[in-house]
Amino acid sequence: MTSRRALLASRRFWPLFATQFLGAFNDNLFRSAMLFLIAFRVLKGDPQANALAATAAGGVFILPFFLFSSLSGQLADRIDKARIARWVKLAEVAIMAVGLVGLAAALLPLLYLVLFAMGAHSTLFGPVKYAILPQHLSADELATGTGMVEAATFLAILLGQIGGGLLPAGAAGAVLMGVALAGVIASRFIPPAPSEGAPPPVDWNIARGTIAILRHAGSSPAMLRTIVGISWFFSLGAVLTQQFVPLVAGLNARPQVAAFFLALFSVGVAIGSLLAGRLMHGRVTGRPALPAAFAIALLTLGLALGATMPAAIGPPTGLAAFLARPWAWALCLDLVALAIAGGVYIVPLYALLQTLGEPAARARDVAANNVANALAMVAISLLSAVPIALGWGLPGLFAALGLLGFAAVWEARDLVD
Repeated sequence: MTSRRALLASRRFWPLFATQFLGAFNDNLFRSAMLFLIAFRVLKGDPQANALAATAAGGVFILPFFLFSSLSGQLADRIDKARIARWVKLAEVAIMAVGLVGLAAALLPLLYLVLFAMGAHSTLFGPVKYAILPQHLSADELATGTGMVEAATFLAILLGQIGGGLLPAGAAGAVLMGVALAGVIASRFIPPAPSEGAPPPVDWNIARGTIAILRHAGSSPAMLRTIVGISWFFSLGAVLTQQFVPLVAGLNARPQVAAFFLALFSVGVAIGSLLAGRLMHGRVTGRPALPAAFAIALLTLGLALGATMPAAIGPPTGLAAFLARPWAWALCLDLVALAIAGGVYIVPLYALLQTLGEPAARARDVAANNVANALAMVAISLLSAVPIALGWGLPGLFAALGLLGFAAVWEARDLVD
C-alpha cells in the first residue's frame, strides 16, 4: 500500500489534490468574505436583513447543484476529466475577477452572481474529482487517497471561512485571484483521464437528465444505500454547524466560541478521514462505517445533553472563560469525537461510491450523489425547524437527530462486506 507521502509526491495524485484543496478554499473564502462584508458594511445594524442575506447566500450557492449536476456528470463521463478540470479552473479565474470587483465595490447583485457562478464551478468539478481517482490510483491506494482528499477539503473549508472573516474585502479579493491562478497551474499537471466506455449522448434537458442519473444510481441497492449514507452525513453536518451560533448564544458565550466549535468539527473530520484510510487497510470496504455511524448517533445525543448545561451568569463569556467551566471540556470532546467518527464514516462510503458502479457511468453516479446531498440538506434544514417550533429547543433537535442517526446505523450494516 502506497504511503501518504508517496502519493503526495506522485503526479497521479498531487495535482488533483492541490486543485481540489485550492477550489474548496476559494469557495469558502469568497462566501465568508461576502457575508462579513454584508454584515459589517452593507447591511450593518440590520440583524433581520443580515439573516435573510445569509440564508439567500446558502440557497444561491446550492442551486447549481440541482441545475447542473446531471450535465456535469454526463460531460465527465464523455470528455477527458483532466481537460474539464482545466476548463473549470480557467473559468474560476474569470469568476474571481468579477468577484474582486464585487467585493471592492460592495455590489450585492454582483456578489450573488459570483456566488452562483462559484456554485456552478463546484458542481462541474465535483464529479471530476471523485471519478478521476479510480483511474489514477490503484485499488490499494484508493482508500488512502480518498481519505486525504476529504481531510484536505474540510481543512480548506475551515481556512477559507477563517480567512474570509479576518481579511479586508480588498485583500480577500487579491487572495481569491491568486488562489484561482494557483488552481489553474495545479490543474495543468493532472494526467489525462479519458472516458472509460461509451456513455450515451448528453441530455441537455436538465430535469430529464437529473431524473435519469438518479434512477440509474438508484437501480443498484448498494449504490442507493451508499448515497443515502453520504447524504445523511452532510445533512447532519449542515444542521450541526448551522446551530453552533445559537448553541453558543444559549450558553451565554461569545461568537468566538462558535468559531472554535467550527474549527473543532472541521479538524475532527479531517483526522477521521485520515484515520479511515488506515482502518480500511488498502481495501475498498464499508466495514468502518458501521461502528462510526453508531458513534455518531450516540455522540449527537451527547450534544443534546451538552445543550442543557446552564448558561453563564452575567456578560457573555469568551473562549478562555468558557473552557474554564467544568462541563465545557466534555462538550468539546463530544464534538471532536463526533467529527472524527464522521470522517471515519464518510471516507469508506465515498470509496464505495467510486467503485460500485460501472466505470463508464462513474461520474454520473457521483453527480447523482451530489443532487441527493443537496436535496437532503434542504430537507433536513426544513425538518429541523419542527423541534424548534414545538418548543423542544436545541436539546430536542439534537436528540431527534441522534435518534434519527440510528437509521444510518441500520443502513451501514448492509455495507459491511
